[in-house]
Amino acid sequence: MMPVEMGLWRAEGDKLNRIVPTAIGLESELEGYIESDPSMLGEVLLVIGRQVPTAFGGFIDLLALDETAAVHVIELKRDKTPRDVTAQALDYGSWVAGLGRADVHAIFEAYKPGVALEEAFAECFNETLPEEVNSSQTLTIVAAKVDAATERIVRFLNEGFAVPINVIFFRHFEDNGAKYLARTWLVEHEGQQAGTSVPGHQTKTREPWNGSDWYVSFGEDSGGRQWADGLRYGFISGGGGKWFSQTLKNLPIGARVFVHIPKTGYVGVGTVIGEAQRFDQTMVDVGGVATLLHTLPLEGTYRHEGDVADEKAEWAVPIAWTHAVSRAEAIWRNGMFANQNTAAKLRQKFTIEQVTEAFGLDN
Repeated sequence: MMPVEMGLWRAEGDKLNRIVPTAIGLESELEGYIESDPSMLGEVLLVIGRQVPTAFGGFIDLLALDETAAVHVIELKRDKTPRDVTAQALDYGSWVAGLGRADVHAIFEAYKPGVALEEAFAECFNETLPEEVNSSQTLTIVAAKVDAATERIVRFLNEGFAVPINVIFFRHFEDNGAKYLARTWLVEHEGQQAGTSVPGHQTKTREPWNGSDWYVSFGEDSGGRQWADGLRYGFISGGGGKWFSQTLKNLPIGARVFVHIPKTGYVGVGTVIGEAQRFDQTMVDVGGVATLLHTLPLEGTYRHEGDVADEKAEWAVPIAWTHAVSRAEAIWRNGMFANQNTAAKLRQKFTIEQVTEAFGLDN
């Protein structure tokens, strides 16, 4: 099997003139090129480390996350032998597979001191950092060229055993003062197998839950649900369908909730003081008197079509606010946790820390 080769020709009328590639200095420059624009590898990636030290003395050229928070090990071939470059990539991949979420955070902190991984991820992908980080790994060898032995080994692992390892080739061309980089993959990239995960690794890659903090989405509706009511009378609510109300029923009495208005920010932290009930049956404390919530002067309406049935009704949970603010005072920082569920376990330490600081909860 012949190694992969790339060619580039300049068209001049009805003639083609081949441009000869120049490999001088290319591999020494590729690491910097990739770091500055990792999308040249074929997808959007967030670089989280360069020359990352491993536990056994080696240094990984580049580590990156993709939009699923899977880790990509990017290793330049340089002058390694076929046996060395593939063995090293696999060795690094096995070490990376053992990294927990806290380890990934520490690597990024060393790479970009003072920058939160959650913020960088949100800026790069316009998405919240998933709860599970490093649930799978992808290994990429970067080279100007490889010999037939390396190609044979990588194809054997990738195509024969679905090992997520591949080679990406770059060739450097100069023509009339202009410089070009051409790229191709050894194994067809679009058909590449997804990265593999390590059995039992999920608990390490997922941020731990402290057992008490919950995220709540208070989805305001025009003329419907209004945060001003929840703030004034001490409740959260959701409904109009089973999907919107069922997670509220998971909130135990004594749980701490962090309340978020979608596309606005966090507006309150409080403690659950009663079980979820239909809105028209929920009691709240008003001046020391237990009062039916629906009888109070409310800014919003909390009725839904067909809400005679419990599944269609609005449901509410009474809350004792520790600190709550108006919609106009909501706090949001890029990278904070947001979720479409009305209630979910809040695992993200970054969000808890940001809200705690903004609301002065430590005081």
